[in-house]
Amino acid sequence: MNDARLQRIQTLQFTDKAAAEGLLLSFVRELFPKLAAIRVELRPQAVSLNSFNGYLTLADGRRLFFKTHVEPNSVIGEYYNARALAEVGYPVIAPLHASTEYGKQFLIYDLINAPSVFDVAHALEHGERRDLGALTAAQNAADSHLIEIYRATLRPITAEENANAPIHQLFYHRLAGERYTEFYVNKPFELPDSSLDWADLLTRRWIINGKAYPETLGSLIERAKRTLEPDQPTWSIVGHGDAHNGNVFFTPGGLRYFDPAFGGRHHPLLDLTKPMFHNVLATWMYHPQEVAATLQISYQDDGETLKVQHDYAPSAVRSMFRDSKADRVLHPILVELVRRGESPWALMQLMSAAMLCCPLLTLNLADRTRFPAEIGLLGLALCVEVGSVAE
Repeated sequence: MNDARLQRIQTLQFTDKAAAEGLLLSFVRELFPKLAAIRVELRPQAVSLNSFNGYLTLADGRRLFFKTHVEPNSVIGEYYNARALAEVGYPVIAPLHASTEYGKQFLIYDLINAPSVFDVAHALEHGERRDLGALTAAQNAADSHLIEIYRATLRPITAEENANAPIHQLFYHRLAGERYTEFYVNKPFELPDSSLDWADLLTRRWIINGKAYPETLGSLIERAKRTLEPDQPTWSIVGHGDAHNGNVFFTPGGLRYFDPAFGGRHHPLLDLTKPMFHNVLATWMYHPQEVAATLQISYQDDGETLKVQHDYAPSAVRSMFRDSKADRVLHPILVELVRRGESPWALMQLMSAAMLCCPLLTLNLADRTRFPAEIGLLGLALCVEVGSVAE
């Protein structure tokens, strides 16, 4: 079984929504015949990089909400573990109907009348909302609760348990598997005003905004593969795994999680990687044309070093997400892990390796139908910035 049909729907929703909805309605009727679905409505959104969602209408007139995560070339056979999250205290929205088998992974919920934090943040940045204070309070409260869950569920796991954790599909399996090869290997990478073979890019050193980075992109990638190897014992917590803002709703009662496709027991730093990168540094990934319109970026390539200057920086709301997560969750769990004997250097290597995968492998930086050359270069620079371990 593979998710080729789901992948087709995910891609087609942006170019032929009606055709995508026809394919999806057939899929839903096959998967949930007793629901008597008569109509589906997709919601193509900037946040839907590897997913799709929308509304389902039943023969009795009820409307439901659905979402699925699409992961080509997955090595994970089962997705979604909402029950495990709810049992340890996560405010997670439980699905009414669920299919967790790879190739058929699909969740159906009651209609959710609340915006995602992703949408709220974008509206705040464009002056369409004025409730940054309320969002900050909700984020702070959610992160204070999250560290308590981490502390309560923290325990070691065996190499076998770790290897079976679904979260590795987001990092190691993308990097060491087919996605990295399909995106980049033996392919040219178009930069503004020039093009380099991927093999050449891997050998370049980088100076970004005046800071020299000691490792090449190639060495960062190889180190990340070794660091992220799942078949090793480690510390773990029960976590959502993919808690970027598109998977969190801003409700009157606080932030609520949904779509726990990669939920389960895994290392806390892997759990924090997606929200720390995507909620803070990935606006260019979701809105490439918008960011490109104001981005100032330039580069020089002398054949050995790429010198890049850019002015990309988090907005006030993105900085709030970073500070809340870092102060309330990341720093306290690092202190706890070090207290339990973990090496601070090894912990920094683990998180930087996982962070590297976010700009590099969520989408294809070399895809010029999606990313202008300036955004592709910015993505590469961020790979180096977040993938390098601070001295």
